[in-house]
Amino acid sequence: METAEQIKEVVRQKYGAIAEQPDVNGCCGPTSCCDQSRPGPEIESNVPIVMAQDYQELNGYVADADLGLGCGLPTQFAQIKPGNVVVDLGSGAGNDCFVARAETGETGQVIGLDMTPPMIDRARKNAKALGFSNVEFVYGDIEDMPLPENLADVVVSNCVMNLVPDKHKAFSETYRILKPGGHFSISDIVLKGELPEGLRHDAEMYVGCVSGAIQKDAYLQLVQDAGFTNIQVQKEREITLPDDVLQTYLSADEVADYRQQDKGIYSVTVFAQKPVPSTETKIAAATCCGPDGCN
Repeated sequence: METAEQIKEVVRQKYGAIAEQPDVNGCCGPTSCCDQSRPGPEIESNVPIVMAQDYQELNGYVADADLGLGCGLPTQFAQIKPGNVVVDLGSGAGNDCFVARAETGETGQVIGLDMTPPMIDRARKNAKALGFSNVEFVYGDIEDMPLPENLADVVVSNCVMNLVPDKHKAFSETYRILKPGGHFSISDIVLKGELPEGLRHDAEMYVGCVSGAIQKDAYLQLVQDAGFTNIQVQKEREITLPDDVLQTYLSADEVADYRQQDKGIYSVTVFAQKPVPSTETKIAAATCCGPDGCN
């Protein structure tokens, strides 16, 4: 079994290779996370596996920053307001950052965090070309963010948390950097029901790094355990695997079972808030020290 650091290094190498390609768009490019050039049966499918969502209708969209690596449109649902501080986790070439900047405007601030140096370089070049002075990109690990607490009004992320080995730490760090009353909108890959054994090992060749995905209920529980409230699934979409992909790994009975309703691989966009401390808590904190010292 790979260690957490080995998993991160694999992700870093894969996405670094993507960042260094001059013209990449779409999850199933030659070096993407669903790389079909890896060892395994040859599959010729006429049915595309749709992971990424189309950003082109969103304000602030920058084609050069869109590498097609996401699985949703978190910034569309993020309720970003003018002047907000927005942090994008796993910011890649800057796609969601630039969409967020269109919402937060010149008075706001957008920070992209990524652990892949070539992605940071590509994003910074894109920001410089656009002349944005209030968009910056920071190198760092989502499990240990080099960002201060209570920084962000909004956190967004697109198909990144499923790649993080320690998701509990990642959500705890997200909670830490959000201001009280702040919120996140995160798109990710989750599972419903158990994947058939024959598919589980090789599914990541066709669906972006699904090997790191967990059950939807477990995912939402992690969000709650981190302290978030008002947890909502803003959007849910099944990732459809073509029959010729399934039939390569599964028997006819297993394919029929996999096709049953509400079982499989899903893209979800999840919203949650960091609660504001109650008035009672604030008063207690303010009055714990009297004239004779603190209790």
